[in-house]
Amino acid sequence: MKMQISFQKILIGFFAFIGIMILVRYTILGERRFVFLIWNLFLAWIPFILSEQFKLMHQRQWWQQMLILFIWFIFLPNALYIVTDLIHLDAQSTVPKWYDAVLLFTAATVSLIMAFVSLLRVERFLLYRFNERVVNGIMLAVLFFASFGVYLGRFLRWNSWDVISQPAGLFFSVLERLIFPLQHLHTWGITVLYTILFYLLYMTVKKMPDYMSRAN
Repeated sequence: MKMQISFQKILIGFFAFIGIMILVRYTILGERRFVFLIWNLFLAWIPFILSEQFKLMHQRQWWQQMLILFIWFIFLPNALYIVTDLIHLDAQSTVPKWYDAVLLFTAATVSLIMAFVSLLRVERFLLYRFNERVVNGIMLAVLFFASFGVYLGRFLRWNSWDVISQPAGLFFSVLERLIFPLQHLHTWGITVLYTILFYLLYMTVKKMPDYMSRAN
């Protein structure tokens, strides 16, 4: 009898693997630098779990739909952000580079998986309201602004909850880059680069099941 492994169990396997690697790094090797990955993965999990609501979102009132969509959108960059944690491989450590490379790559992989699953759920929700061409444009725009959010988090150290805790500071930081884009080419160069990467990865994930079925 063929055993089926659910997607939830695969995620749990990823989380357990990462947790064990962090625990080994902390207890045996005496390094606790990457404990922050636990928090980052929790933040990446938020848009994933919120996207569960989109399966039956069309049955909710419009203001509930907009509220959930807004909260999901605000937290989405967290699920893409962990890719940038790969920069920590440059940090001096007694832990072998190959060990940290596996740890960071695994964390980035599972966060991207959760991000793309949530994006796919939102895309299917939007197809109830718009045609495919419009939805494709919306998803590209979502990834662009999410990539901008990754930039804000990595380089300017803004967080999703700053929308509530420090709205004025965040607003003016974003506004400055919108009004004076030529003075912030670094910002938009990184944003476009991330957008292209995430879009290509997302389209690959979307098309992979069809390609695999035809390959078989």
